[in-house]
Amino acid sequence: MINEVYDAIVIGTGVSGGWAAKELCENGLRTLVLERGRMVKHIEDYPTVNKNPWDFKYRGLVSDEDLKKQRKQNRTGFAIREESKHWFVDDLKHPYNEEKRFDWIRGYHVGGRSITWGRQALRLSDLDFEANKKEGIAVDWPIRYNDIAPWYDKVERFIGVCGEKLDLPYLPDGIFTPPMELNCVEQEFRDKIAQNYTNRYLIMGRFAHLTGHTTHEGRANCQYRNQCIRGCLFGGYFSSNSSTLPAAAKTGNMTLRPNSIVNKIIYDDTSKLASGVEVIDAITHEKLRFSSKVIFSCASTVASAVILLNSTSARFPNGLGNDSGELGHNLMDHHFKVGATASVDGFDDKTYIGARPTSFHIPRFRNLGDEATKQGYLRGFGFQGSASRSNWQSAIKELSYGEALKDKLLKPGPWTIGMTGFGECLPYHDNKMYLDNEKKDEWGIPTVTFDCEFKENEHKMREDMQREAVNMLKSAGFKNVKGYDEPCFPGHGIHEMGTARMGHDPKTSVLNKNNQVHAVPNVYVTDGACMTSSAYQNPSLTYMALSARAANHAVKQIKLNVF
Repeated sequence: MINEVYDAIVIGTGVSGGWAAKELCENGLRTLVLERGRMVKHIEDYPTVNKNPWDFKYRGLVSDEDLKKQRKQNRTGFAIREESKHWFVDDLKHPYNEEKRFDWIRGYHVGGRSITWGRQALRLSDLDFEANKKEGIAVDWPIRYNDIAPWYDKVERFIGVCGEKLDLPYLPDGIFTPPMELNCVEQEFRDKIAQNYTNRYLIMGRFAHLTGHTTHEGRANCQYRNQCIRGCLFGGYFSSNSSTLPAAAKTGNMTLRPNSIVNKIIYDDTSKLASGVEVIDAITHEKLRFSSKVIFSCASTVASAVILLNSTSARFPNGLGNDSGELGHNLMDHHFKVGATASVDGFDDKTYIGARPTSFHIPRFRNLGDEATKQGYLRGFGFQGSASRSNWQSAIKELSYGEALKDKLLKPGPWTIGMTGFGECLPYHDNKMYLDNEKKDEWGIPTVTFDCEFKENEHKMREDMQREAVNMLKSAGFKNVKGYDEPCFPGHGIHEMGTARMGHDPKTSVLNKNNQVHAVPNVYVTDGACMTSSAYQNPSLTYMALSARAANHAVKQIKLNVF
């Protein structure tokens, strides 16, 4: 068994792992970055990035054989397309179990889901950090907005976030490049909301896309192709592959090892610290050992919990750092797929150019701490949406032919608008994942079983989400307004979080205010597992800020010879 020694080990290469690697390497630490999946090099390993629709044999549809391999991935509608199927795992090769349905969307490759994420970059506020304490829900966050605000700044400057400022305390402004433009119907909707409501606002969403004149090494501005799911040749949106990993590599301090599945973190009884990790080579199945002063688990919410739960020892028979028994519990995701659509008259002489990859955003307006916004449920939601017009109305030969057909194909279709709500899920102890030691994967690692559901509070919120989406579209004067509430299951939002929550007390939480495992302080967990509550905002920006903050804390601890 090989045993190589490094200053730091980072597990995972997604948004969290990329930031941990960058900060550790730039601070002079020899850092081993482990990725369980294959290598993906920026630009050269995006196989479908320049293909046209007609380049795919079945216009993007996949074969039944491919479908069998990704049935769980496919039931969300995200994965199983010819242009993107390679970014999502084979369900047969990587099985999991469900007491209740959970849509676990995974990508095993360098960059992880930073290649396929939705790119919405929103800050949390003290309305979010204080909610658990004020409401007596779960445990209190051990940090507040001021603790993380400088790290939000650092991350936004580096990744590039386009957006507009709004000066709302419950959705803090960031450091933005120019926002992408609302189209004419979206601007009309914004104006109508301003006329009809006193505490609702429509803004262009805040996205990790480059705009304006700020330069980012190796990256160019967004080209409005809206093919982000394929990977971006230009680096127009932030990914680990185009941004943080190249920055880490530039220092000469990073060793990147793909096809390296972390089986467990090794605990040393003498030092009462972790001494390293045990790795299984994904191809050869050989077991390897790597040692370091500090370890960052950034493998993703569920995967980090798996590693910790599987890291048993005499000191930690139920998983590394699991003195509280909370490891694997408090699993959360955002619920969505509820909102409304409408048709819009009066803008037939207007259209737009380009395929904008962003949407408008309506921030939370419920339960803001005053009586006027208080509802019969806890927390809140926001909306994301867009307006568009179809490029062609009819290509059915029975309806027209010749010059009439050509005219119809060239004339833009009617305007429509729609929006979907994203709502907060409360942290319930009995929403959990755990290991099944009787069912193991190809590498001998126990598989995951999910027991998680949305509950009464979320369902009450969904009723309000649909109702208010309908009301806003109707009050704007739009036509054919239709609400919808489609089935939505945990995992579907791809914002899973909470399995190793932060907290003040080691008896009720897994991590402290610096993202350190309470009882094993040289192990940091900075992916979604650390979240104490979910808020309603897309969480990736928070993961990155916490990762940067924790990495710099670890560097200081090493310099002080704490580890």
